[in-house]
Amino acid sequence: MKALVIGCGIGGPVTAMALREAGIDAEIFEAYGQSAENVGSFLNVASNGLAALRALGAHHQVLATAIPTPRMVMWSGSGKRLGEVANGLRLDDGTVSHTVLRSDLYRTVRKEAEKRGVRIAPGKRMISYEDTGSQVTARFEDGTTATGDLLVACDGIHSRTRALLDPHAPRPRYSGLYSFGGIVEDAGMPGEPGVYNMVFGKRAFFGWTVANSGATWWFANLPGRLGDVPDDWKPVLVKAFEDDANGSADLIRRSAVEPGLPVHDLPPVPVWHRGRVLLTGDAAHATSPSSGQGASLAIEDAVVLARCLRESGGHEEAFRRFEAERRPRVERVVAYSRTISNSKAAGPVARVFRDLMMPIFLRRSASQESLAWMYRYQPSL
Repeated sequence: MKALVIGCGIGGPVTAMALREAGIDAEIFEAYGQSAENVGSFLNVASNGLAALRALGAHHQVLATAIPTPRMVMWSGSGKRLGEVANGLRLDDGTVSHTVLRSDLYRTVRKEAEKRGVRIAPGKRMISYEDTGSQVTARFEDGTTATGDLLVACDGIHSRTRALLDPHAPRPRYSGLYSFGGIVEDAGMPGEPGVYNMVFGKRAFFGWTVANSGATWWFANLPGRLGDVPDDWKPVLVKAFEDDANGSADLIRRSAVEPGLPVHDLPPVPVWHRGRVLLTGDAAHATSPSSGQGASLAIEDAVVLARCLRESGGHEEAFRRFEAERRPRVERVVAYSRTISNSKAAGPVARVFRDLMMPIFLRRSASQESLAWMYRYQPSL
């Protein structure tokens, strides 16, 4: 059996590796002529995502380029400490959640997939596919085609495959936030290495962690109307944080600020599969970054899909089993993440209420026990 894997971000290489573990040949078709290694700043790989990578024997490779970030401390814009929560749960071997440059994660999983014999074809932007019932053929923008037994979409939140599979599928929805991020060497920001400081500021949300090297990794979520893009984002960000009781505004002044990216997620997608075609990762259930689970969910999908295909009598049964196991979990994460994003975009009155209620929320809804459903999920092959 051969699978055509569409997309070579994070989910694509991990899916191809997992399928090979299940005895299925997999080839990746990447839309861009070169890899996406320079796209994005950094992201969280939660302990559940690392557990899924461990099932593939690939978590040490990712950890080698990442920094441990097992804890989060929440602050108000006035400098009041609101509480502390765990960023994931420690695995049985001591592994904790890590933060990694997106470019390093791309590079690591791509290199590991190629090392295991996965073929990656660049410059293959899929424009259509044909499912004959016995095989599926993908057609690419350059006029070429590829035929396999399965087509697995790992082509992201703006998935072309999703639109082809179901023309009535919901479109990505804007969260009301623009996202920014950067790394500043020797910034002098206070903070214990391994701890994310999360600030629900007066106008926007700011987070930072200090690496053992002394570098400060920061990100910001700025409320705004979609399409309202200034010529220069830096002064806008500085103004958003200049009245908060921390060094965020000064840190931004020292940073190279790239254009902000609008944050989207997906409403529930009714159709995940039809015939020999299946959606996975962000193509099926994109979540906002607020939960720190996007990459981890895609990695989990890869492991679960491989197991379902290996244990089922055919692809139709495997796809049904995959959806039945994954849909309740991922839609719960998307909803949880959207709730957090909404709190970041709170107005003046809502901010006061949020800051008053945040300590109670952290104790009841964001404790290790209350979030065990998210972090203790450890799929196996």
